Formats: sequence, C-alpha cells, structure tokens
Amino acid sequence: MVYGGFGISLVLTALGAVLAWAVEVDAEGFNLNTIGIILFVVGLIGILLSVAGGFAREREVVREPRADVTVVER
Repeated sequence: MVYGGFGISLVLTALGAVLAWAVEVDAEGFNLNTIGIILFVVGLIGILLSVAGGFAREREVVREPRADVTVVER
C-alpha cells in the first residue's frame, strides 16, 4: 500500500510540468521554467520512492512470546 507521499509527488510532478512547458512568463530574478523542471524532477523522484517504499512495507511481522510473561491456562 502506498501512502500520502505518492499524492504529493503526483501534484509536484503535474505542477512542475505546467510551469516548465505551459507557462510563458518573463520575470526578473528567477525563471519559472527552471522552477518547473526542478519540481517535475523532485515529483518523479518522490513517486519512485513512494512506490519502492510500498513494496518494502509489505512484509509479515511475527512476534515471539515475551519471556517475562507467564501464560496460565484454565
């Protein structure tokens, strides 16, 4: 199961794609296209990590009985 990081990464990827390829703005001091590419790449990395983490989380946990607890059967 993949948790909330996947959704945030998907939003970052979409926002980055829009800023990189759909917005044409001339601004001084920063470039929206560059910010868009950075957000797009960060979003893709987040998606990959979320998917990889989802596979890693699927494992069975077996608990051993505690030695300091006495079980009394009736």
